[in-house]
Amino acid sequence: MSLDLSSEHWPLIMGILNVTPDSFSDGGRFNRSQAAVERVRQMISEGADIIDIGGESTRPGAPAVSEEEELARVIPVIEAIRRDSAIPISVDTSKPAVMHAAVVAGASLINDVRALQEPGALEVAAQLDVPICLMHMQGQPRTMQANPHYDDVVEEVLAFLQQRIEICQAAGVAPARLILDPGFGFGKTVQHNLALFRHLQRFVDTGHPVLVGVSRKSMIGKLLGERPVDERLAGSLALATLAGWLGAAIVRVHDVRESADALTLCRAVRQA
Repeated sequence: MSLDLSSEHWPLIMGILNVTPDSFSDGGRFNRSQAAVERVRQMISEGADIIDIGGESTRPGAPAVSEEEELARVIPVIEAIRRDSAIPISVDTSKPAVMHAAVVAGASLINDVRALQEPGALEVAAQLDVPICLMHMQGQPRTMQANPHYDDVVEEVLAFLQQRIEICQAAGVAPARLILDPGFGFGKTVQHNLALFRHLQRFVDTGHPVLVGVSRKSMIGKLLGERPVDERLAGSLALATLAGWLGAAIVRVHDVRESADALTLCRAVRQA
């Protein structure tokens, strides 16, 4: 199913489905195809507009996963979901072979934390007629939170994304296919994340849809006095609602029903 990114539907809710054994929030729970399909059915009933499937954890310190392993984790799940549902599927990957196989299997969005910087990724993505989310990350998952530094985090992240937009366009990717993600928590301190959130309008003003992913992240835990992952719902909903109010096109969440309720009310007030 194709993904409708027209602004009258914003913010769309992207439900997270990690088919990995080591993701920070739900690792190992949905790595069997039937369990994944049942979880997707639940998320659809709760209000998800998109399902984001990832086969390689990008949490801080996460080990790399081979192309073969990622394909084995992701493709059977995409095929099973596509047989069961028409909901748009996003594939969370940086590997060109996984991008191509996922779209062939039925994915309709590429969500790349490395913004198509891996060898061959730009060329493959340009050939695939689906939207692409370009995310900013300082460093790599294993070390990105060791000592992130910026002179001006908003300007530097924005400049990086603008550069990637230009590179994508030069490679033949239509601007209308590009979505931007400031990369909350990817090589950023809590203060960096707050600055990016406070100035989210700068990213919205580019004219490209903006994706915000902060659900259950460590910044919430730290701001709430070191809350564990399973006690970050209220904080996640607060930031999801702020993202919707500030013009985010897509909000990536673990808690679909609660986020859908919050964003329905946010949308109602914005449209009143």
